[in-house]
Amino acid sequence: MCSIYIYDISNLRVNLEPKYRVTMLTREEWTRSPGTPPVVKGLFWFTDGSRTEEGTGAEVFGQSVNRRLSISLGKHTTVFQAEVYAILACVHKVRTQDRPEKYVSICSDSEAGSLEGSSSC
Repeated sequence: MCSIYIYDISNLRVNLEPKYRVTMLTREEWTRSPGTPPVVKGLFWFTDGSRTEEGTGAEVFGQSVNRRLSISLGKHTTVFQAEVYAILACVHKVRTQDRPEKYVSICSDSEAGSLEGSSSC
């Protein structure tokens, strides 16, 4: 009986550096001059979460690629959860597209949601 063992001997390398940066702009930075602030570049995506008497939802809109995603989240979801879900759905949408852009700007009106997303992505 002949036994063959093949071993893959390589060093495991793990890069834990994030591939993204969260930048918080103030209202003044957005309105200081016409146009978009210089730190916002690449593809533009907008996210929002909202709640009405009918239920809660998340919305994602890709301005540069003219794509919209509306997600119904039911009646028991909080606005915070909807905001975070919208950001995560946007990240998923961007990552699954076959586009080579180096920069993608996700604009959200939820500071808490953006910070939460930055710690869990």
